[in-house]
Amino acid sequence: MTELRIGTCSWNYPSWLGLVYTTASRTAAGYLGEYSRRFRTAEIDSWFYKLPERREVLDYLAPVDEDFRFTVKVSEDICLTHRRNRGSKDLVANPDFLSPALFSDYLGRIEPMLPRIDAVMLEFEYLNRDKMKSLDAFLRALETFVATVPSSIPLAVETRNKNYLGDEYFAFLREKGIIHVFSEKLYLPHVYEVYADHADAISGTSVIRLLGGDRKEIEEKTGNAWNRLVDEKPDKARVAEMSRDLLFRGGRVVININNHYEGSAPLTATYFEKALG
Repeated sequence: MTELRIGTCSWNYPSWLGLVYTTASRTAAGYLGEYSRRFRTAEIDSWFYKLPERREVLDYLAPVDEDFRFTVKVSEDICLTHRRNRGSKDLVANPDFLSPALFSDYLGRIEPMLPRIDAVMLEFEYLNRDKMKSLDAFLRALETFVATVPSSIPLAVETRNKNYLGDEYFAFLREKGIIHVFSEKLYLPHVYEVYADHADAISGTSVIRLLGGDRKEIEEKTGNAWNRLVDEKPDKARVAEMSRDLLFRGGRVVININNHYEGSAPLTATYFEKALG
């Protein structure tokens, strides 16, 4: 079914007062009611850093109507090949990497939200050869994991390895029914370039995450007040054109916009809403 949803990567920003919100909230859930009257999808980014709590899931569902949708990130405990060792160069393998048991726990925690989720996203960091020997090794690990995931789960994968983004990778995703997450991010090829090379292998749902370039640089420009555009992208029209083509082919498109993309996700969203009708 052809469908377009445009929203943001998280939404808990007091500096959106006047753009999205009329009143401030002390909690992320408190903003969702007003947010859902402006946008029809939201990405839950925070679950990458911690396993979600059932109370939090219910709090997020309470203010939104049944047609509102989410995309969610799987916790890093499942997505990291190695433990994060702050200040150390030693690599310590993560025993929970692509753990079916931990992922089952994750799904149990978000179970009330599952009917409203368009993509359950596995976000992988850039994997050098010390962390993952090859694309083949990555796909074999993913294949073993996917075999344990219920087919009803809209599983999605985001890779930060541009060398993975080839025919073998997209053929694998298509065969396994996995959603590709297009990531517009520093050091990766533009999403519309990836799409142009592999459009014929992509169908169903696509997630486009507009993340931006140097985070520190844009944070300095904005002062972490995300209410104006400070780095407008001259190629936004090409992202819109790509989205339009996906829709024309009968796909479903979810665009998640980060404040770091141009300085204000709601203002960037306004552009895409107009461009895509």
